[in-house]
Amino acid sequence: MDKLRVVNISKRFEHHQALDKINIDIPQGSIYGLLGPNGAGKTTLIRIINMISVADEGEVLLDGKPISQQDILKIGYLPEERGLYKKMKVGEQAVYLARLKGMPAAEARKKLKYWFGRFEITGWWNRKVEELSKGMQQKVQFIVTILHEPKLLIFDEPFSGFDPINVNLLKAEILHLKEEGATIIFSTHNMASVEELCDHIALIDNGKKVLSGEINAVKDHFKANIFELGYRSPSQKEIDLPQEAFRLTESSRQEDHFRVTIKLLNGSTPNDLLQQVIPQAEVTSFREILPTINEIFMREVSSGSRKTGA
Repeated sequence: MDKLRVVNISKRFEHHQALDKINIDIPQGSIYGLLGPNGAGKTTLIRIINMISVADEGEVLLDGKPISQQDILKIGYLPEERGLYKKMKVGEQAVYLARLKGMPAAEARKKLKYWFGRFEITGWWNRKVEELSKGMQQKVQFIVTILHEPKLLIFDEPFSGFDPINVNLLKAEILHLKEEGATIIFSTHNMASVEELCDHIALIDNGKKVLSGEINAVKDHFKANIFELGYRSPSQKEIDLPQEAFRLTESSRQEDHFRVTIKLLNGSTPNDLLQQVIPQAEVTSFREILPTINEIFMREVSSGSRKTGA
């Protein structure tokens, strides 16, 4: 499987426009973060990609062709909602779900035994699903999702119900899947995980795409010319900066070492700032402060709420 394209997708439910002309390009072999507040339209879009729902307008293209039911068999989809049968035994159900994806029973059993061991849940093979915790059920669903080695994976809130240790386990597996060539759509509210895992993102709010792009390019677009400067002053004096060019926003001090945050004003450059500082003190650190994905998310969603009166 190659590149996935969402082209001009719209979907309406009675009086609610769930998606409004959404266009997204998901590069092959990347982890693509699909972000947005509750009710933004993310799950609706995921269901359209999986052919669970039908779009009113637009199309989903996989490798340049409209996605088909045959393609769906090759996709791994981990929904946010638990989809296991409570009364079935765990191993029996996992084999059944693997066979629905076209795997022979013997091959499914062999691979499942390996993955159950890797996730340290071998002892649960003959237990009923209803005996499993939320996190345990999510482990089983994750395993079944990736078992047939799909080249396109869709994870909707994959870390829900997990403690930090198991979150790290899943993150490592997701990164490994990417290294093996899988294309991954990753929908979550956990912005720290987005920063850690994603190569590209799209933010959807009120059914519209608000922004998209390579994650570092998005952060660079929203930067505000703010720098953190560390310096040592033997005289224990703070540096003196011209106020028309630089504004001090934060400051801390430990003996003769200072750490300050400075916003550049009126076209001032980082070099201009360093030229002001170096004659006065010894520079020990200097870095630009880029906004986090969470800060960008909050800013754009809040702005969208104001525009729509939400």
